[in-house]
Amino acid sequence: MSRTRTAMLAALALVAGASGTALAASAPEDIGTAAVPCTVEYKVQNQWDTGFTAAVTVTNQGAAKSDWSVKWSYAGNQKVTSGWNAKISQSGAAVTATNETYNGTLSTGGSVSFGFQGSYSGTNAIPAAFTLDGVTCNVDDGGGPTDPPDPDPTGPKVDNPYSGAKVYVNPEWSANAAAEPGGSRIANQPTGVWLDRIAAINGVNGGMGLRDHLDAALIQKGSGELVVQLVIYNLPGRDCSALASNGELGPTELGRYKTEYIDPIAAILADPKYAALRIVTTIEIDSLPNLVTNTGSRPTATPQCDVMKANGNYQKGVGYALNKLGDAPNVYNYIDAGHHGWIGWDDNFAPSAAVMKEAATSEGATVNDVHGFIANTANYSALKENNFTINDSVGGKSVRESKWVDWNRYTDELSFAQAFRQQLVTTGFNSGIGMLIDTSRNGWGGSARPAGPGPMTDVDAYVNGGRYDRRLNTGNWCNQSGAGLGERPQANPAAGIDAYVWIKPPGESDGASQEIPNDEGKGFDRMCDPTYTGNPRNGNNMSGSLPNAPLSGHWFSAQFQQLMQNAYPPLS
Repeated sequence: MSRTRTAMLAALALVAGASGTALAASAPEDIGTAAVPCTVEYKVQNQWDTGFTAAVTVTNQGAAKSDWSVKWSYAGNQKVTSGWNAKISQSGAAVTATNETYNGTLSTGGSVSFGFQGSYSGTNAIPAAFTLDGVTCNVDDGGGPTDPPDPDPTGPKVDNPYSGAKVYVNPEWSANAAAEPGGSRIANQPTGVWLDRIAAINGVNGGMGLRDHLDAALIQKGSGELVVQLVIYNLPGRDCSALASNGELGPTELGRYKTEYIDPIAAILADPKYAALRIVTTIEIDSLPNLVTNTGSRPTATPQCDVMKANGNYQKGVGYALNKLGDAPNVYNYIDAGHHGWIGWDDNFAPSAAVMKEAATSEGATVNDVHGFIANTANYSALKENNFTINDSVGGKSVRESKWVDWNRYTDELSFAQAFRQQLVTTGFNSGIGMLIDTSRNGWGGSARPAGPGPMTDVDAYVNGGRYDRRLNTGNWCNQSGAGLGERPQANPAAGIDAYVWIKPPGESDGASQEIPNDEGKGFDRMCDPTYTGNPRNGNNMSGSLPNAPLSGHWFSAQFQQLMQNAYPPLS
């Protein structure tokens, strides 16, 4: 399955030692807050010898706006070099920040935040005045480096980190989405940040690193609660049954996984600067279930999966990640739980839960390090099939006997996630665990969406005529033709479900449709080739993938446009 989500401003890796610096402008003594129709808070978040990052929050007390422009001037030689959540330009000392297409609305009493990186020499004085659409604003003192530290915001973990919280909007993905025709309709949706290789921690190709994302999250947080969604995805011998999503670490490189990947991430997440964020980690997509379904004498087995089952490095790696990341009191670990079209069969269901328990009690981890599980990550399985149930029969044949269901016990992700949660509890996980379901690409709307059940002529016609999921087989996973955006991210949508989430950023490819040489460790998987006729893992069906796809994680405009066109619920 697809996977790259990485980072901006690689230079910010230089500021790790200066993190936590918080400078803010003081209000001029002759300006009263109540008399001014806007307030600006300007904070220097990080500062080093030649550069700095700053966060700006604007609160509008005047009439509601559909677009906005904030201006200020520097007294020194500061230069803005890049920014996020606003279009920022500079002429001499004068700086202008205007809204992006996705954050132009500014209601009365509403706030908007943006950030930037800059350079300077000598002193880095705070601007004395700001205007919002030409009106002078009050400048709020957000606290300086000599102010006493804020109270420790940490405490016991909440039952559901998504309850009562906003979720981080990745500015890199948001910019890609907003640049697409019609993309501004969803550019403000929260998506996962994929840490799919060691270099992603500090940022690749000039993109944002982990600290950059967390700094941007602090800007978005404001005074409320905010969830940041991280994908921990770099196991040794990763995704042993596929090629497009293979990783950089070989099957035996558990040591590098620990010291070069997990340890640096854990150190950043433990920084007190980020203690007020709720950090949700999605732990290692697509690997643990392979140990059940793609090993041994099964027709779907691969030599690579047999190696990983023998050396135990999937369980050890996941256990180490759970143990180290779970040490931070504001980190919520969710283990990947595959999807119904992978482990919904009797032979896979309970054994997969047992493997997950084995991983969760390896390398010093315990079940207390697991807050929950996530189903359908980066996959296409429909959330709820309303036109048939697993208990229906046609002509004396159960729905389970249809070619589509193929003796699976589940027809959709919601029923599977709720049942698998109970199986996990039975296996020994805490009864309070919650489930997440990735709904980023499982909407299956548009003209092909059935309005009702299929004909009762036979069980296959009944299922095929009524199912929303239009794939040729539930094993098809790469850039699927006809897919659409699913339910928008939301908390507490159903019993046992903590949230519907968009962990997979819509518009990012699952894998290249032909071989493309690269230095990202990504192979060519025929399941991404639209001419491929399949293998035992997809019932020897055609792949159903879109043509002309780029490498996994790279932007795929044609897919993004299809997802918007076929969205269900539809986009307005």
